[in-house]
Amino acid sequence: MGKQATVTAKIPAELKGRLARLGVNVSGMIREALEREVKRVERERLRELAEEAGEILQKIPAEELVQVVREGREER
Repeated sequence: MGKQATVTAKIPAELKGRLARLGVNVSGMIREALEREVKRVERERLRELAEEAGEILQKIPAEELVQVVREGREER
């Protein structure tokens, strides 16, 4: 896992008590939730970038795109 950092959060005491009574691994739960959120935000940003790229590509004539692809293939 490599180096780790400590993250601190304040939660209501009642919630902490309920989590303890239920035997919830809070550290593991928080780690998993943070990993899910990072993946969700990364996917959203990639989607936004793909949309921007699509808008840019729509401005380029199809014939020009075809020519660039063919030239790229010929260089290989």
